[in-house]
Amino acid sequence: MFRDVAVILDERFRNLVIPTARLEKLAEGCRWAEGPAYFPAGRYLVWSDVPNDRMMRYDETSNAVSVFRAPSGYSNGNTVDRQGRLMTCEHGNRRVTRTEHDGSITVIASHYQGKRLNSPNDVVVRSDGSIWFTDPAYGIDSDYEGHKAQSEMGGCHVYRVDPQSGDIAVVADDFVRPNGIAFSPNEKRLYVADTGATHVVDGPRHIRAFDLTDSGSLTGGGVFATCTDGLFDGFRLDEAGRIWASAGDGVHCYDPGGTLLGKVLVPEIVANVVFGGVKRNRLYICATTSLYAIMLPVNGARTF
Repeated sequence: MFRDVAVILDERFRNLVIPTARLEKLAEGCRWAEGPAYFPAGRYLVWSDVPNDRMMRYDETSNAVSVFRAPSGYSNGNTVDRQGRLMTCEHGNRRVTRTEHDGSITVIASHYQGKRLNSPNDVVVRSDGSIWFTDPAYGIDSDYEGHKAQSEMGGCHVYRVDPQSGDIAVVADDFVRPNGIAFSPNEKRLYVADTGATHVVDGPRHIRAFDLTDSGSLTGGGVFATCTDGLFDGFRLDEAGRIWASAGDGVHCYDPGGTLLGKVLVPEIVANVVFGGVKRNRLYICATTSLYAIMLPVNGARTF
């Protein structure tokens, strides 16, 4: 069964997959499935279908699939904050928003120093309430995933929103196309993918690792791992600090030192993943036109 589901590149990976587990296709019909976010209180998943300008919902208890929001502002990355609220990156509206418990929408970030953001792509929330997001230009490159426009920022950066003041600061400005973003379980490291190879010949296709200072600034930023098939996009970590990253042939698993341990094979290009389920041991996978899931013998890092 391993040969149908997983590729073991390091013997340690053998204990990170279940021989009898299968990859389940839960939904299809998307144009580009992205940004899965799991809500444990309701046992449901929300994800983006970016070019179709909608967000979808999967009910874990009934397997029902429905439209969560349309139009969605060409939403891309999503996450759930510590209060159980949906955080969304909207390509079309060029902003980061929060959906409150009553359904109203609060704008978290739309401008920096008076200029419109490019098209926020992925977002995470630290336990101190600070909001971190990436801002490449994919949503303004064409009308496919947003609205074609010129960049006002003149670059693609990583930002932090202060939890008290709401002030927005650039924390990293040396990326070509910053993309997926996630914290280590102890929140002492921040990982950010750079998919610059989409715009620059031989450009970056890697994940970088930063150390966080007590003040919330970043140091370091060296290459953690380079994708061996396609590009890294979104990724999440398990409790042991291993990274489960999207790639061209499936989901690649790296140990905290950057060694590629193995792969979960998926028949479509993977865009993003999230851990869900009652025990956070079900890996949900957004891959091009479909939503998949697979049970694992590991648990996702707690983020809620």
